[in-house]
Amino acid sequence: MHIPDGYLSPATCAVTFAAVLPFWYVALKKVDRQLNTRMVPLLAVFSAFSFVIMMFNLPLPGGTTGHAAGLAIAAIVLGPWAGMLAISIALLIQAVFFGDGGISTLAANCLNMGVIGVGVAYLVYRLVAGRAALASPRRVVAAALAGYVAINVAALATAIEFGVQPIWFSAPDGTPLYAPYPLAIAIPAMMIGHLGVAGLAEAAISAGLVAWLQRSDPALLRASAPGASEVTDAVEATPAPGWSGARRLWATLALLMVLTPAGLVATGVAWGEWGSADFADPGMREEIALASGGQMPPEQVPSGLDALASLWNSPIPDYEVPFLPGGAGYVLSAMLGTGLVILFWLAAAWLVGRTRGQQA
Repeated sequence: MHIPDGYLSPATCAVTFAAVLPFWYVALKKVDRQLNTRMVPLLAVFSAFSFVIMMFNLPLPGGTTGHAAGLAIAAIVLGPWAGMLAISIALLIQAVFFGDGGISTLAANCLNMGVIGVGVAYLVYRLVAGRAALASPRRVVAAALAGYVAINVAALATAIEFGVQPIWFSAPDGTPLYAPYPLAIAIPAMMIGHLGVAGLAEAAISAGLVAWLQRSDPALLRASAPGASEVTDAVEATPAPGWSGARRLWATLALLMVLTPAGLVATGVAWGEWGSADFADPGMREEIALASGGQMPPEQVPSGLDALASLWNSPIPDYEVPFLPGGAGYVLSAMLGTGLVILFWLAAAWLVGRTRGQQA
């Protein structure tokens, strides 16, 4: 679901930026009130969790790959607005430092996963969980449904953005300028794998983490459970756990980082994330066609896609560290990404604190 540079027209990128900007603005206003030293660890750990979990590639039908995204758990623990920012920061770091997703398409990716995905996850979770107690199994079911629906709605939004490109943006001779496949191919290609595999992975992760938090730290579930029967004034007043209090979350994240080489087992490229050179490679052309309902891609790379594909050269493309073997480089990339997430949120907290100090 990480749309690369060149697959969306500049006009589409501008529209998605205009669409996501109001949500970022409101989210920043909301989070500004919570951005204190005890909230920062939660924002950091769930941004980092999203970053790391997206590194676990899953094999999808057609020879492509996909991944979970941590959309529902971010919405459940942080609430919708902070969850939108947490996912957006993970996507920002992936695009800038690792080339996972484009710079021109960053707003589109944040809209699909950060805004639509997190927003849908929160709404589904609240609707299904109702006023159930924090420890109720109903909340585990609600988390699973929230994760499954959210990642599939995000995938559908991505497919639509891909699919409208050849309809709206083509050369005079009808040749696509950007993403080459229409809606009739883009939607099935994206949705079959997400409905059948990636959505189930997101559901399992969301349900598993909620079940674990119910036993280990149920107060972390209160942000999305204002009507829960046992959310008393004392529970509502319980502060965020801080860095030391979140050590179990960080320990779990550290384990995931060590396990990230398992994400390399699934081979193939995610649908719609092919490089411009792949359009001229006979083997890759066959793979693209196999994943696209048997329809071969254009003979020549779409000109608009080719022009924008090299817009940004990330320092560690595809999470590959040149001086390390694949598995070790993947782990180091996970550690670097997590470190960058932490630095971002620490810098944000410092900047907010300094601004408030100057205003006082």
